[in-house]
Amino acid sequence: MLVKVNRAAASALLTLLLLVGLVPASKAQLGISRPKGQELLDGIVVKVDNQIVLRSDVENIYMQEMARAAGKPVAPDLKCKILQSLVLNKLMLARAEVDSVIVEDKRVNDEVDRRMAYFVQQIGSEKRLEEQYNKPIKALKDDLRPSIKDQLTQQKMQETITGKVAVTPREVAQYFSRVPKDSLPYFNTEVEVGQIVIPAQVNEKAKQAALAKLNDIRAQVLAGADFATLAKQYSEDPGSAKEGGYLGFFKRGELVPEYEAASMKLEPGQLSPVVQSQFGFHLIQFIERKGNTYSTRHILLKPETGTADASEAAKKLTRLRRQILSDSISFAKAAKDNSSDKQSSTNGGLLANRQDGGSRLPLDKLDPAVFFTIDTMKVGHITPPMPYRTDDGKDAMRILWLKSNTPPHQANLEQDYQKIAAAALNEKRNKALDEWFEKNRNSVYLEVAPEYAQCKVLESTENR
Repeated sequence: MLVKVNRAAASALLTLLLLVGLVPASKAQLGISRPKGQELLDGIVVKVDNQIVLRSDVENIYMQEMARAAGKPVAPDLKCKILQSLVLNKLMLARAEVDSVIVEDKRVNDEVDRRMAYFVQQIGSEKRLEEQYNKPIKALKDDLRPSIKDQLTQQKMQETITGKVAVTPREVAQYFSRVPKDSLPYFNTEVEVGQIVIPAQVNEKAKQAALAKLNDIRAQVLAGADFATLAKQYSEDPGSAKEGGYLGFFKRGELVPEYEAASMKLEPGQLSPVVQSQFGFHLIQFIERKGNTYSTRHILLKPETGTADASEAAKKLTRLRRQILSDSISFAKAAKDNSSDKQSSTNGGLLANRQDGGSRLPLDKLDPAVFFTIDTMKVGHITPPMPYRTDDGKDAMRILWLKSNTPPHQANLEQDYQKIAAAALNEKRNKALDEWFEKNRNSVYLEVAPEYAQCKVLESTENR
């Protein structure tokens, strides 16, 4: 009995450390899949019915974990643990076939398109991506699709197993009591910070200047000038300007409505009138249609905001600040009704911790602009309006509110309930997965390569 209690305590501690970010989660938990065609370059080390695990699947994750460890000791059976995690994923895929757990093609295609758009954005253009991999975009998507489908199927299967799992306050307390007191994580100073953001409005003079300039460029193109050359010279879209304004192929609904509506009216080679969207003013040249996709190039001009426009935003924020401080309105209500930052406005104006989704932010991980602003603030104080640049590069003004400041402390239920509850829930979900594993581990055909025979990948979790 004592052994089981100690193992449970260790499991609880590991889960808690994972949730608070003190131990990196294994890449295997993220559903890493093999690149298409890699079967020819290395060997199959495990077969689970029709699913396979490659040697490279294990080795790639192992190298990532070794890099994370940065020279510190790692578990001697790390490769076995990685393999067990991968086999669990493959077991879920095998059972998904039997249980008819199906991911719709549309969801797979949407995820493939989303990830490909991210890759294109990171590398700069579709053309560059195709040159780097020496393949057309369609072929790259075809390569990506099987692994994406596997990942989404694993997620859906896991949701069917753990989706209804929840924890009660009593279970959270019981979970916390199993963690050895001398092993509880220590938290540095944490703060809760709220913000209300109001963008600076572009004045009419700046709009008319941008409109006139684009109309002049349009006239040059109609007179025979090369659109791509003018895009490189004038466009303020850094991603496409260097490619002559070329954006690549998109489906309907993927670009902003104003841009798409204007594009759909054009034939290949035609120019649009000047179009305004949330990003600025566009001059669009239609290139071609392929099935349900279309390609365009554009020249983007962004009217500059002036100090007068920012001062209007500041005036509105000053009024809101006065109302909040006089208790005429709550900060949360003011943020919900007025802030242009949708992510924080729906959370009472509070900035979110990307690690755990909560509102408590480690002081040493704050954006420097926020850190140096709140460093000397008292709890409850709201700053006067300050200049701010949004994530998409727009000028704005904002006010910051220091809601709370929690000094350094060892983890406890009173101050850290949200983190501990999340860790307890994670442990309970893992238990549900273990129970499912016990029930299904003998329902599949398993073949393990001799080099991994010692790992006992489908051994009962009680014996691990």
